[in-house]
Amino acid sequence: MFRIMIVEDDEKIRRIVADTLSKWKYEVTQVSSFDQVMDDFTASQPHLVLLDVNLPVYDGFYWCQQIRAVSKVPIIFLSSRNQNMDVIMAINMGADDFVQKPFDLGVLVAKVSALLRRNYTYQDESLQMAHRQLTFHLSNSSVEYEGQTAELSRNEFIILQTMMRNIGKIVSRDSLMQVLWSDEQFIDDNTLTVNVNRLRRKIALLGLEDFIVTRKGMGYIIE
Repeated sequence: MFRIMIVEDDEKIRRIVADTLSKWKYEVTQVSSFDQVMDDFTASQPHLVLLDVNLPVYDGFYWCQQIRAVSKVPIIFLSSRNQNMDVIMAINMGADDFVQKPFDLGVLVAKVSALLRRNYTYQDESLQMAHRQLTFHLSNSSVEYEGQTAELSRNEFIILQTMMRNIGKIVSRDSLMQVLWSDEQFIDDNTLTVNVNRLRRKIALLGLEDFIVTRKGMGYIIE
């Protein structure tokens, strides 16, 4: 059974989300001490975290950083804030998705289910993919080039795997969004751009420039 940790200070929202997830057979942990989130995280070892942005003591961005320092567990932000900068900040800090309040519970459950399925299914793979002397290790979500390595986030992993399965072919932005988020209509277009650019930077820092090329108005390609 997958464990979900909810970090939400609105008791009503927290209870409704917890009840809904429990009905879908998820094990739920509800955080109530908002200055001890990491203690609860360590104790419960969740498979996914639902994290509000506006919290007492420290905000959700702070706790996202703390979690990312020790774990790659999927994180979905829940927030009434809808500025593009909030979404970009969340993704840059390592979040996997951003859901704006008020949200449809069915949509939230679908996102949780898809994220768990993709994250933990991909972790079971033990293959390698290679192109232009870059080795992509699927078993531990990392890339290697000329002796240097970089770890990838879940979204970066999926983008690179999709691209490397289609070397020499243009992969549209819509296709990538569909792979990443089955209900892509709820995702700001900037979110994909942030993820692709972050992946490009990691590969470039290894010494391999222009590995993923943008084809304006069409999508991306690895040649």
